[in-house]
Amino acid sequence: MKIAYLDCFSGISGDMMVGALIDLGLDFRYLEKELKKLNISGYKLEIAKVKRNGIKGVKFDVKVDLAKQHHRNLKIINNIIDKSRLNKEIKTLSKGIFNKIAEAEAKAHGVKVKDVHFHEVGAVDSIIDVVATSIGINYLGIEKVISSPLNVGCGFVKTEHGLLPVPAPATAEILKGIPFYNNNIRAELVTPTGAAIVAAVVKDFISLPEMRAEKIGYGAGSREIEGMPNLLRIFLAEEDGESSHYDKDRIMVIETNIDDISPQVYEELMENIFKIGALDIFLTPIIMKKNRPAIKISVLSDPETAIKVYDLLFRETSTFGIRSYEAFRCKLEREIKKFKSSLGNVEVKLGKSGSKVLKVAPEYESLKKISRDKKIPFIEVLKRVEAEIRKKGKW
Repeated sequence: MKIAYLDCFSGISGDMMVGALIDLGLDFRYLEKELKKLNISGYKLEIAKVKRNGIKGVKFDVKVDLAKQHHRNLKIINNIIDKSRLNKEIKTLSKGIFNKIAEAEAKAHGVKVKDVHFHEVGAVDSIIDVVATSIGINYLGIEKVISSPLNVGCGFVKTEHGLLPVPAPATAEILKGIPFYNNNIRAELVTPTGAAIVAAVVKDFISLPEMRAEKIGYGAGSREIEGMPNLLRIFLAEEDGESSHYDKDRIMVIETNIDDISPQVYEELMENIFKIGALDIFLTPIIMKKNRPAIKISVLSDPETAIKVYDLLFRETSTFGIRSYEAFRCKLEREIKKFKSSLGNVEVKLGKSGSKVLKVAPEYESLKKISRDKKIPFIEVLKRVEAEIRKKGKW
């Protein structure tokens, strides 16, 4: 599996993304040829090798004929993409990026999505940036994108709406759920287009992971920034061996120790933990100081859900403190299938590594239903179904 890691130490914009993809090997002539399938005019593409703080990168520019610029709404942009001869994957990704921008603009300015009339992002150069990004990801065969937290900058930016705080309202809306920060660089480092690209393609946000990079590409921003290279860096790596067939993600492990509440509390607590979107909860008996028996509550959650878990634990338990840490999780790919047993249809869960099935397990709820409907002890249902699954052999 080919993976791209976006190192956004100086933010991200559409032109920086395209420049980095070209530096990674996206053929410029091929890109020009593909973009002509959009059937839009009034622009010219240019690339140049430039340096930012002594680091070489590719500057991608869309030179436009201002007399031929138009404000476009989402419907018009989607029609341009749909009517093109680009492949389905490129069309889908391009429209997904524009949809994120439109939804953010609508919320930021208090209008309906269909009434959003793009200015900067409706111009030819932004359409080119978005579609060129989709073409580049497709051309390079990138199957998964991960990213660092985004450096957004600070201060104010001049727009058609006047001076706006950084990140601009639409950008801030897109960044919901995405980790970002600023290091006191007074500039807009993440544009709405850049934020939308990240929101549409990135699967996880982590600091630079362990990897064996095959290529590194640098996309240059428009201006020099004092004290920092204005570049987007992309590492292109190939996952090898069986590890590429496993699902990997980042989770939060949230824990607290309780020694002074009734055991009756835990049933309701566990139900409510799942209701807010946590992945799992388990209880471990422990011995604390002064030989006090206690319960360690452990909750697994997505990073985005962690704050809800904190709130619930403080509200529904007696704890005065919670500890948490980040963990990386490696999972088998999962697939649910119907299995026709002698007792009736049973849902089974397959654990797969690539095309190889490593685990097969009947789902508890299916077995419980058969047990109750046929008035057969659960253990007998389980044994019979497991035996029939083993007899089936290959899946």
